[in-house]
Formats: sequence, structure tokens, C-alpha cells
Amino acid sequence: MPTYETTTPPDPDLAAERTHLADSRDALRAMRERTEGMRADGGDPVSTEFLRANLYWRAKALADDPTIALFFGRLDYLAGQGPYGIAQQEQYYVGRRHVSDAAGDPMVVDWRANVSRPFYRASKAEPLGVELRRRFGFQHGELTAYEDERLGDVTDDADHASAILEAEIERPRVGPMRDIVATIQPEQDDIVRADLSGTVAVQGAPGTGKTAVGLHRAAFLLYAHRDQLSRQGVLVVGPNDSFLRYIGDVLPALGEIDARQTTVAELVGKGRIRGVDAADIATLKGDARLAEVLRRAVWSHVDTPREGLIVPRGARRFRVPTYEVAESVEGIRSRGVRYGAGRNMLPQSLAHRVLLRMEADGDSPDDRVQDAVAKSRPVKTYVDALWPAVDPARLLFRLFSEPEFLASHAEGILTAEEQALLVWAKAPKTPGAARWSVADAVLLDEIGDVVDRTPSLGHVVLDEAQDLSPMQLRAVGRRCTTGSATVLGDLAQGTTPWAVRDWPTALTHLGKPDAHLEELTRGFRVPADVIEFAARLLPSIAPTLAPPSSVRRTRGDLVIRELPRLGPSIIGDIREVVERPGSVGLIVADARIRTVRKLLDDAALSYAVLGDEDDVEAHLDVVPASLAKGLEFDHVLVLEPAEIVAAEPDETTGLRRLYVCLTRAVTSLTVLHAEPLPSQLSA
Repeated sequence: MPTYETTTPPDPDLAAERTHLADSRDALRAMRERTEGMRADGGDPVSTEFLRANLYWRAKALADDPTIALFFGRLDYLAGQGPYGIAQQEQYYVGRRHVSDAAGDPMVVDWRANVSRPFYRASKAEPLGVELRRRFGFQHGELTAYEDERLGDVTDDADHASAILEAEIERPRVGPMRDIVATIQPEQDDIVRADLSGTVAVQGAPGTGKTAVGLHRAAFLLYAHRDQLSRQGVLVVGPNDSFLRYIGDVLPALGEIDARQTTVAELVGKGRIRGVDAADIATLKGDARLAEVLRRAVWSHVDTPREGLIVPRGARRFRVPTYEVAESVEGIRSRGVRYGAGRNMLPQSLAHRVLLRMEADGDSPDDRVQDAVAKSRPVKTYVDALWPAVDPARLLFRLFSEPEFLASHAEGILTAEEQALLVWAKAPKTPGAARWSVADAVLLDEIGDVVDRTPSLGHVVLDEAQDLSPMQLRAVGRRCTTGSATVLGDLAQGTTPWAVRDWPTALTHLGKPDAHLEELTRGFRVPADVIEFAARLLPSIAPTLAPPSSVRRTRGDLVIRELPRLGPSIIGDIREVVERPGSVGLIVADARIRTVRKLLDDAALSYAVLGDEDDVEAHLDVVPASLAKGLEFDHVLVLEPAEIVAAEPDETTGLRRLYVCLTRAVTSLTVLHAEPLPSQLSA
């Protein structure tokens, strides 16, 4: 059981730990002040500015939030069995970042360091050299309790549940997502510390912490491969802006500020998304077959040479015959290069052939002459006609506005009906006037990659991957072709009509077919009563998945209430939930948002509507069902499940959407309905 300061005199161990916490905060402040006091002098203006920026971000990473525990655990190793193998006992405090004193000795070790791993992995059966594991309880940054687990005690071979660990898992959620460094479980730790060289896919049921695991893996990799990833970059891709705001504080709280966060739309859209596709059109545009159509369309611009190249040099003229030009073109294409790279290579190839003729005439040209020929107007004009530049927007505009052009490149790939679905009924006058959709932006990105290779990052974390189309997965995969990825999702929560339905297919489209797949089914956040209720939908929406289970001893509160109608009378139910501590999410079908706004306004209840503003700090969030994915609230009210199901294109997708909404609760779930519940929930 945890030891609290409830005795007189005060517990000396607790007082000593508080002193260590205060000293550690002083040491962290000194580290920051030393960094801020460093003079940036790189020897030249560019290097100086680069060094100044690095010092700024380093100081920012050393910022201390007094409301967050600086350390959360302690490891006491048996003499001779610590990391350094010395005869004395070694003791380490485990926290969110490394803190050292003025002499450089560690006061807190980073949770990602090898010395910290036994905090998550050690057990009675396998103590890993640890004699004692101590967990600390905190309130608003103040150390209030500690709890000891003596792993080296051979007289007690049982693993005891940690009350502090349970309290931390069940602590009410207010505001954005928190880190889980104090509560990482062994199966989660395996994923977090997976090597950078491999891609890991995580099939995670609601409440298993898959999003947090992905973010903590990014933090671990940035720690373990700092130099490499600071050059190559780390990207976190989420489903929407609300979700990114919700998770936005996790990495900075761990001292990591180098990872960029974005959505697929932002990744490929570049601010040009203004249109919305019907579901059937968006599904077709997301089909992987479109990649071959676009590839054909791009390469169709390479023409067959019909006349030779003539290059004047002084009083002489050198001619490269048509068949040699064709050989150059074919030789470049056979190398499998990008369209743009081939276009850049052709002038040099043709110039080389000109140089051979110059040498045959007795000249001794060098590389400078070849470069001059390659850049000469006759060669550039010839190449522009034979291998013209391709603008992605103009090409996609032609495909959607010229049925014959589309048919010539979609033959044998798309049916006539599918082609007709893609062609605009009324085409805009110019590509600049086109109202591109998210699916269009992904196609433009695909064309851009056929023309010029997309730069690869070192690592990409992709969350809610089950909702992406094959073409969207290809777009994300292009960002990590030479790097690795952490792919997170739950097939049972796939709510888009274009989503892939199994992980091997999704990973193949991502370009990572050999990724290692992990399945998390032990829920730490969703109470047992709630997850068991929601799991009644699984046989209909994901029959191949193992049902999730909750490891929490508290089963949570589940209330299912049928009302004559969902009118002003529901305000009483809402008030009852809002008065409880913790965050509250009121999840409704998107079409009911306006009605709910009026009810809450009339009742003078304070609230925010998710998606309208930066609203995750609100105590009561009204959540459109389409934006609920990835979020969690201490208390959730779901209004009219039948409406949520009916709003989707088909029943299966609707039931998946409802499954998402029902599994957002951490403490309690209240379902209010006037229409009958789906039959699966009545079982």
C-alpha cells in the first residue's frame, strides 16, 4: 500500500524524497540557465544563427512545469547487479528527462535510458537485478506518497497490484492527452523501444493506449537516435486538427519538440483543398488502381523522336540522328528513374553524343563543354518538345475534364462506368479554378511523386490508419520510404467507406509489407462495463478481432436510459454528469449539433463544440460523432445511437462509428435514446 504522510512525526523517507525532488528542480533550473547563458558563435553568420536556434530549442526543452512530476519512480539495484556492476548498491530516480547536478552526476535518469527499463519490465519472477522498485504519488506536482515493491524478496513470489499505478491510470482527465511514462506496461514497452530500423503496426482496441504508445515510441527514437532523426525528421500524422490539438502536449512534456504533427489533408493539400467528394467518388479516387492510371498519364508525355538533334558549335553543326535520340530516351527510361529525373538526364545524354562527334572531328572537349552543350538553347528546346515538363494540377485537370484522355490511360484498369464517375459533369475553366478535394490532393501528390521523388523522413507515426484509403496510405508511405513507421489503428473503428479492412493490405499500400504486427487487447482506460457493452457490436463490425478486456478493477458506471423524446428533459441528465469531476464529452450525430447547442444555451450551460475552436480545455465538449475518434473523456453521454448509425452510408460503417463513440469513456457512459437501440446492443 502507498505510504502517505499521515503519522507524527512525518515519515522520514517521504521527507527525503521531497528534498530530492526540490534539489532536482533546482538542478534542472541550473541546466536551463547554463544553456541560456551560452554564447552562440559559429564562426560565420549562418553557423551562428544555426547554433543560436539550437540553444533556444535546447533551453525550451529544459523548461520545467511545476504541476508535472519531475520523476515518478526509483530503482534500487542489488549490489553488483546495477548497470555499472560496482560493489555498492546503485540507485536511480526515473523521470521524464535527464537531470544532473553541477558535478554531472544524475539526479534523475530519463525514462528512455537503458538503466530505466527495469522500472517497466522487472517482476518477482524476473527482477533484472532490482532489489526495490518505488513508485511515487503526486498531486499538482507535489510528492504525496510512495509505494515500495521488493522484487529481491525471495520469500514473497507474488506480484502485487500497485495502488499508485491504478490511481494514475484512473485519474480524471482534464484537457489534452497526458503522457503515460509512469504507467507504461510491459507489452507497451516492447513497442515503445522497438528498433528504428523496423516498422511496427499496432492493432489496438479502445483504451489500450495505442496512440500514447506511438507518441512515446517517437520520443524514445528521438532520444536513442538524436543525431540521425534531427537531420531526417519525425512526423506524426493524425486524423484531424482536433485530434492533433488533443495529443499536442505529449511530446513537449517529454522534452521532445522536434517532431512535426499534421493531418493527411495538410500533408498533401498545401492549402488548396476547397471541394468535397461524394462517398462513391472519394472511394474510387482512393483506389490503388489510380496510381497506375496516373503513372501512364505522366509518362505519356514522352514523345517518340521524329527528327534528329542539330547543335551548332561555331561554324560547325553536329547532328544526333533520330535512332540515337531514341536510344538515349529508352536507356534513361529503362533505369526506372522518376519522370523529372529522366527529363534532367536527357540533355546530358544528348550532349555526350554531340561530344563524341566533336572528338571524331579532332576536338578535345571536356566536361565543361558537355555542360555548355546540355544547357544550350537547341538542346533545351529539343528536350522540352520531346520530354516536356509535367504540372500535376494541369495533368489531373485534363484527366477529369477530357474523357478521351482519361480513357486512353485507364484502359484495362477502370471500367467505363468508373471513368464516367471521375469525369467532371461541368469542368472549371482552368486548373486554378478547380475546387480540389482531399482525394484530389492525394492524387496530385501521387503525380508529384511520379515526376520527382518525395523526400523521405526518418520516422513517421501514423494514427487511425484504418481509416485511410490505399492512395492516402501511399501518400504517407512516400514520406518514409527510406525510414520506418509506427502504424496505429483499430480495424473495428474503420468508419470511412474507402478504408482497407486488413493490416497486410494496408501495410502493403504503405510500402511496409514486412512490418511487425502487434495486437493490444488489454484496456487500461475504458472500464469493464463500458467495453463489454460496446463489444457486443464486434461480431457485426470486426468478427476476426479478439474482444478487448479491461484490466481495471473498477468496472465503471454504465447507464442506458430510454426517454419518450430527446428534448429539454435531457438537461437534467447532462447537469448530473457535468457536476462530476473530470472532463465530459456529449457525443451526438453531426446533424443534431444545432439542436443540442440550443438546448444548452437555453439551459445556460457552458460548453464548447469540438471542431469549432481550440476547445479541448472546456469542461463540457459537444462532440460531433465524426470527430470522436482518438479522444477520451472521463464521462461520456451518447445521444440517440440510432441517429449516429443512420448517418453513415451503410449499417456496418454506422455501427463502427457507434463503437467509436461508446468507447470514449474513462469513468462513466450514459446512453440516452428515444429510438430503439441497434439490435446488437440489445442482446
